[in-house]
Amino acid sequence: MTGAALGGSAPGAVRRPRRLRRTPALRRLVAQTRLHPADLVLPVFVKEGASEPTPIESMPGVVQHSLDSLVEEARRCVTAGLGGIMLFGVPLTKDAVGSGADDPEGILNVATRAVVDAVGDDLVVMTDLCLDEFTDHGHCGVLGDDPQRPGVRVVDNDATLERYAAMALAQARSGAHVLGLSGMMDGQVGHVRAALDAEGFTDVALLAYAAKYTSALYGPFRDAVESSLEGDRAAYQQDPANAAEAQVETLLDLQEGADIVMVKPAGPHLDVLATVAGISPVPVAAYQISGEYSQIVAAAERGWIDRDRAVLESLVTIKRAGAGIVLTYFAIEVVGLLRDAAFPAGAER
Repeated sequence: MTGAALGGSAPGAVRRPRRLRRTPALRRLVAQTRLHPADLVLPVFVKEGASEPTPIESMPGVVQHSLDSLVEEARRCVTAGLGGIMLFGVPLTKDAVGSGADDPEGILNVATRAVVDAVGDDLVVMTDLCLDEFTDHGHCGVLGDDPQRPGVRVVDNDATLERYAAMALAQARSGAHVLGLSGMMDGQVGHVRAALDAEGFTDVALLAYAAKYTSALYGPFRDAVESSLEGDRAAYQQDPANAAEAQVETLLDLQEGADIVMVKPAGPHLDVLATVAGISPVPVAAYQISGEYSQIVAAAERGWIDRDRAVLESLVTIKRAGAGIVLTYFAIEVVGLLRDAAFPAGAER
C-alpha cells in the first residue's frame, strides 16, 4: 500500500503502527482495553464444618474456606477494590432434592449472612443459585422419569424451577445482592424473578448464565465442591459446537428479566462472548473457569509460560471480547499485578 493510499504523499507519511508500541508508556497510552479491579469478581468456596482453609489439589492457591477465613477473604476483596465475590457452598450432607440449598442454616445461606454482615454494601455479594453442590446425584436439578425412555432418570425442568425459587428466596433473605442462575433450566430467570418480586425482593438482581457450555474444563471446580456427579450435564448445558443458540438463550433470559447475562467458560468461547456483548442491553459477564485457571497455573509451575503475563493476557482478551465483568480465581492476584510499576499495556492501575 502506498503512502498516498493512506492519506500521505511521501514514504515518510505512511502510518507505522509500530511507532506507538515503542515504549511501555506509549503502549499504555493507546491501549484500547483495560483491566480494573472493579471489573473483577472472585469466586470462593466455603465448606460446612471446616475449622480452617483446605487447599484444593487441582486448583493450586485456591481453598475451601471456613466461615472465618471466608469473611477475611471478603474483607481482602474490599481492600483490593474488587467488584464482587461469588459464593459457592460445600455441604456435609446431600440428598436427591438438594434440601440444604434453601435451608436457612445451610452452609451457603449461613455464609452469605456472614459475608454481608462483614462487608455490607462495600462489595457486591453474589451467590450461586444451583442445586449441583447440594444433590447426591450431582445434577443441577431434581430428577424424574423420562416418559419416552422407561427406566431412565433425567432432570425435571419444571420441578427444578420450584426448587430454584425456594433457593432464591433463601439467598435473598440472607442478604445476597446478586443471584447467579447457573442451572441452565428453561424459564429459570422468569420463574425466579416472579418468586422474588412476589415476596418483595424486587431489588435483588439476577445474573443469568445465558450461555453456559458443557466443558471438560469444569473438573477442578467439581473437586472444589466435592461433586457427586457421574457422567455429564450435556442434556441441559450448551453444546460447544453451537454458537447461534447462545443468542437465543440470551434473548430469552433478557425477556424474562435478567439484569446481567454471562458466558461460561470465557476463554474457549470468546466468539460467543463477543456476540452476546453485541446484542445485550444489560451488563455482560464472563467466567474464567477452574480449568482455565489450573491450566495457566500448571504450565507456569513447569516453567513453560510466564504466569503473570499469561494471567493478564487471558483476562485482557476476555475484556476485549466484550465482558464488562469477569469472574476469575486470579482476581486478588491480578490487583497486585496491576499495581506493579512494570504492568503491561492493557492493564490499569
